[in-house]
Amino acid sequence: MKIGFLFNHDQIHQVAHSLPIALELARLATGADIVLLTTTPRIQAEVERLAGDAIGRSLRLQPLRLRRWTSRLLRVFGGRLLPVSKLLIYRDNLDLFSSLDVLVVAEKTSLLLKSRYGLDRLKIVHTRHGAGDRAIGFDKASAGFDHVLVSGPKVGDRLVGEAGLDPGRISIVGYPKFDLFAEEQLPRPLFDEKRPVVVYNPHLSPHLSSWYAMGRQVLDWFVEHPEYQLIFAPHVMLFERAVVFTVDKLRVDWPGKLPERALKAPNIHVDLGSRVSTTMAYMNAADIYLGDVSSQVYEFLIRPRPCVFLNPHRIAWNGDPNFAIWAAGPVIERVDELGAALAEARAHEDDTYAPVQRKLFDYSFDLGELPSSVRAAVAIARFAGLNSD
Repeated sequence: MKIGFLFNHDQIHQVAHSLPIALELARLATGADIVLLTTTPRIQAEVERLAGDAIGRSLRLQPLRLRRWTSRLLRVFGGRLLPVSKLLIYRDNLDLFSSLDVLVVAEKTSLLLKSRYGLDRLKIVHTRHGAGDRAIGFDKASAGFDHVLVSGPKVGDRLVGEAGLDPGRISIVGYPKFDLFAEEQLPRPLFDEKRPVVVYNPHLSPHLSSWYAMGRQVLDWFVEHPEYQLIFAPHVMLFERAVVFTVDKLRVDWPGKLPERALKAPNIHVDLGSRVSTTMAYMNAADIYLGDVSSQVYEFLIRPRPCVFLNPHRIAWNGDPNFAIWAAGPVIERVDELGAALAEARAHEDDTYAPVQRKLFDYSFDLGELPSSVRAAVAIARFAGLNSD
């Protein structure tokens, strides 16, 4: 039995959602040949860092590369605006993918191996990445996997009800990223004074993100309000390319540049995509969450704390499951409402918002004494017909 874990992205943020499962599957000693498939030097370095000496001992590392002529074409025609190499990696490594019995992935593009390249024998397991509410996480493509590992009942319920996924192809396993980073702390304090720390975490999707419509105004607001300290840690892909292109709703936008005064402000720390942004260190360090639709808010709520949500698109969100998390704090449409919203979130956290946050968190995550990555590894072993005792 040959099981591959694929890490195929420009950034490293999906690694923590599946690598812990591979490590635990190796510890089960099922006899399976477990291969870690990486597609960029950046991802390979992160996999090697987290896997340590398990590589070469209980599992193998196999870097995947584009063919030489494919790489040359990308250099000629450009591959920085769209994730072309992420898609071409499948075609250029079909022999390897066809040699696998099971492929474990955190994203949906790997379904191309079935829909475009005809690898029907290959069983693909989806670990997902994040436990958010966005509609794209529950579209019909989500039912294309042979098995899906979900963090909690919310995700399972929506996959069955909206994507039409057979409940028998779902395993509730918890959240393997918590096994790695639930207690993650910053290597050193960002700020010296004891003022409230806000983390601003806008998503990249142009039709949902607060960044394009009001993000710079938000940064300006914090420049003018030094009574708050700000960590600006957007989705790691927001500034990865000069242009943001999203497929859930075909949109293109430009993240642009940050205001110079925000970069120089002593009460603002900016991180546009370092490794720290992919752990939970910023979420754990903040007193207040400020954002829109990023699933990282659920990671922030591992401890209930004040939240404020930005809705510049004036979405009618009440009762919409795609914005369920917005019940966890005040929702505003204009930057001039920000000061009052932050005050309200703090003043009514215990009596109003914390009970809602706990309910949302518990519906999103099924956590227990057994680590999530162990539960996920056992689920994969059972799905593959392996002995996991």
